[in-house]
Amino acid sequence: MGQDDSNTRRPSSLFERLTQGEDPLFNQIDRNAKSLLQSALSRLDVVSREEFDAQTAVLQRTRERLEALEKQIEMLDQTLETPPDTAGQ
Repeated sequence: MGQDDSNTRRPSSLFERLTQGEDPLFNQIDRNAKSLLQSALSRLDVVSREEFDAQTAVLQRTRERLEALEKQIEMLDQTLETPPDTAGQ
């Protein structure tokens, strides 16, 4: 019975040591997993949040400029379509 008790406690104490980072094996596994994940992410077309936010701001400014230019073109078209004032002639 005593041996069975130590065997049932052993996995939980091992789990506690692993999750608390006290075990060198866990630290090595953790480093390897982080390295593997970083390597996998670097092969993907992933950008940082900072770069994403910067590109979003550029896109917003470009969109605003495009809308302003579209309004300008519309006004110029209306000016060209309006016949000249002939009342003075």
